[in-house]
Amino acid sequence: MNVLQIHTRYQQSGGEDTVVAAEANLLEQAGHTVRLFEAKNAGGLAGASQLVASPWNPRSAHRLASSIQGERPDVAHIHNTWFAMSPSVVRRLRAAGVPTVMTLHNYRLVCANALLLRDGRPCELCVTGSPSQAIRYGCYRSRPESVVAAGAIALAAKTDVWGKNVDVFLALTDFMKTIMVRAGLPAEKIVVKPNFTVDPGPRIRPADQSDTVIFVGRLSEEKGAHRLLEAWRAAPPSNLRLKIVGDGPLRSILEAKAPSSVEFLGSIPHAEVPVLLRSARAMVFPSTWYEGLPMTIIEAFASGLPVLANNLGAMASVVKPLGERWLVPATDTTNVDPWIDALTRLSDSSAIGAASAQARAAYEASYTPKANLTALTGAYQRARETAT
Repeated sequence: MNVLQIHTRYQQSGGEDTVVAAEANLLEQAGHTVRLFEAKNAGGLAGASQLVASPWNPRSAHRLASSIQGERPDVAHIHNTWFAMSPSVVRRLRAAGVPTVMTLHNYRLVCANALLLRDGRPCELCVTGSPSQAIRYGCYRSRPESVVAAGAIALAAKTDVWGKNVDVFLALTDFMKTIMVRAGLPAEKIVVKPNFTVDPGPRIRPADQSDTVIFVGRLSEEKGAHRLLEAWRAAPPSNLRLKIVGDGPLRSILEAKAPSSVEFLGSIPHAEVPVLLRSARAMVFPSTWYEGLPMTIIEAFASGLPVLANNLGAMASVVKPLGERWLVPATDTTNVDPWIDALTRLSDSSAIGAASAQARAAYEASYTPKANLTALTGAYQRARETAT
């Protein structure tokens, strides 16, 4: 199959770039041909010009038409059009008769900042309401830039450019699918297909024999590390240590308040993370926003590592196979932080052992390269059948 990947890169590479490269490699190893049609979001005046054209950029559509004129792909797979390309490319693909699949890596089609996050908390004002809320709160960078972002969302919704021209949408989780259906995308076109990670190999030691709990993430307000440390300080699990991997604006504040059983490792090479995961007891994931699909959770599952997470957004969808006791109520209903009670579960070695096996089973069922390739090519075939 001849696949055309369509992707806009940000100035700094991120998680989407990694997924695009990983899926391209997976397809090529299976014998498919993959080409990349790419744009890059610029900075300065060039970036401002791109952003102004983001509601509808005919130059991007023309460049795409030239790219596929000589070699028409069997299917186009869109990863990101914001903001250098714009939705104009999907209209051009439809006109050229190219079946189109689009991965919803985040909530960009409905939310100006793509995160459904405002003031460190989940926000759904634009899901079924007006994108003008993004202007009111200045959700995308600055207020003028929020005007452009909100305008792009509003124009796409008014013309139904996504629903009319994309054959299959790939949502990362059931939760994301629910949100996007509420936002107006056709449910019958949305397929849940998570990302994947390679098998890191066998555990270094059984999870229930480890005394290390691990947090991996940015040390910022929405990731919940401050709440985790408050609960850990109030009721530290007996004979367990907490290792925090990551950096961010809150690091110095958190380090100053952390008890002696907490160690800050800072940013470490990504290749070293699986070693920590395969030797840890459990991962804690106290994020306070919906998330897209946290790769750290998938990597933990691949390592047979239980994950204790907030019962919120994508975490609720992904962690649910481990059982309800691994989901922490996201809000305080008893004047006692639920994380204080939840951390005590990490001392239960029998529960840790059982959850370790369940985590690995969840990985093997849904997050392996093989499972991803099957789901991906299935989505491509469905798009081709739908488009004919």
